[in-house]
Formats: sequence, structure tokens, C-alpha cells
Amino acid sequence: MNFLRARDICVDFPLYQGSSRSLKKALLAASTHGNLARDALQRVTVKALRDVSFDIEEGERIALLGANGAGKTTLLKVLAGIYEPTRGSFRSAGRVSALVDVSVGLNPDATGRENIVLRGMYMDIRPRDMRIHVDEVADFTELGSYLDMPVRTYSSGMMVRLAFGISTCITPEILIMDEWLGAGDARFLDKAQKRMATFVNQSSILVLASHSMQLLSEWCSRGILLEHGYVTAVGDINDVIAAYDESNRNASSITTVGTAPTPD
Repeated sequence: MNFLRARDICVDFPLYQGSSRSLKKALLAASTHGNLARDALQRVTVKALRDVSFDIEEGERIALLGANGAGKTTLLKVLAGIYEPTRGSFRSAGRVSALVDVSVGLNPDATGRENIVLRGMYMDIRPRDMRIHVDEVADFTELGSYLDMPVRTYSSGMMVRLAFGISTCITPEILIMDEWLGAGDARFLDKAQKRMATFVNQSSILVLASHSMQLLSEWCSRGILLEHGYVTAVGDINDVIAAYDESNRNASSITTVGTAPTPD
């Protein structure tokens, strides 16, 4: 039985460097944006997630909603095992396929072919099992002779192709996605979207973060709304989209009449 369990998850990012002036600006911004504070050592700290709890069960399709900076990508990286919570606990059962950061698990000095196996190891797949998929990934990505060159020589589009091809060559159990992946030119994008639809349908659990309400309502049945690192709504996708829209309307109705000068 695949699942994701979060209990009072907090993720903090202390800012270790910065000029006196920039730190003052950050502390002033904390009063309006709510994601900055000072920790016990008086460091300016970004509080990316605060007391986040939920259960995601097998068969569920979950949307993550929220404005930029709400904590969506941070939460996805916790679910994918990229970040450890600062406090709280996270448990999961099932193999995770994460399409969050195309650079994760790729060695820039290794060739594309070598990286297929290396990224497979990051996905907890044994090298001998991953080598079976090398020819399939090569055919799908259409990278040709570039697969025998170091990844550091790739363009960003080629990197996305490689990461996408590797991540979608194994049937997923838990699929974590940050936005709907676009990979390369129009011809390849059409090919990638068809593969992605099959990939999503095969997954046991889907967690998708996006700003496209149409995409979320099409693929997800439940939603989680994040605001300044807090979960503010959980439930049916249409209800959570409505809550998100209401939050946006309330924010846009606030009129700024003046800005205080920034102290030096």
C-alpha cells in the first residue's frame, strides 16, 4: 500500500550571508510577507513550511495550490526526499519518481548514458535494472551522439529531455511533479505530453503543483492550498480552487497608499 504521511512538517532556511542593509530589508519584509523571521541565533530565517500535516493514500491525485513563495516546491522536495524537514516527521511507502529539479541525480561530468544509470540509482533502482532501459531512453530523447558526451555540454532543453526520458522510463508508484513538464521544441513537446499522460495514469499517487487551474482540475481530485508555508485549505479540488481564487481576490483588494522609507 503506497502512501505519504506528513506530521507538523517545518522547513527553515537560515540566511548565513548578507550585508547589514540587506538584512534590514529582509526583516522589514518579514512584517508584510510573513515568511521571514529570526531564529535563536538571531539569523534571518526563511520559514518555507510551517506545521504542515496531511495523509495521501493510494489512488489519490493531489493538487498543490498557492501563490509564488507559498511553499509548494519546498513541500514537493520534502515528498521527493530532496529536503529533510527541520521539524516534524514525514513517512512514505512506494517508489517515488520526482519531476521537480532536472539537475538532481545528474553528474555534469558523466555522459548521458552514464547518467541514465546514475539517476536510476538516485531513484533507488539497481544499475543492472536501469541498464535495460538505456536504449529506450536513447530512442525517446533523440539525443543521438550527445548521449556519449558529458552532460555539462548539453543545452538546458537537452538536459530536460534526458531527465524527462530517465524519469519516465520506469512505471511510477508515487509521482511528484512541479508544473506540467515542457520538454524541448514543439514536435518533441507533443511527444512528451503523450508520454506524460500515460505516465500519470500509471502512477498510484500523483502530487502536482501548478498555477494552471484547468490542469489541476483535469488531473486532480483533491487539493491542498498553501499560504506563507501554512496549509489553509484541504478538500475537493473545486472547493480548494475556489478558496485559492477567494484568497487572490482578497489580496488584490488591498490598496497600498504609501511606502515607508527604508532605513539605512
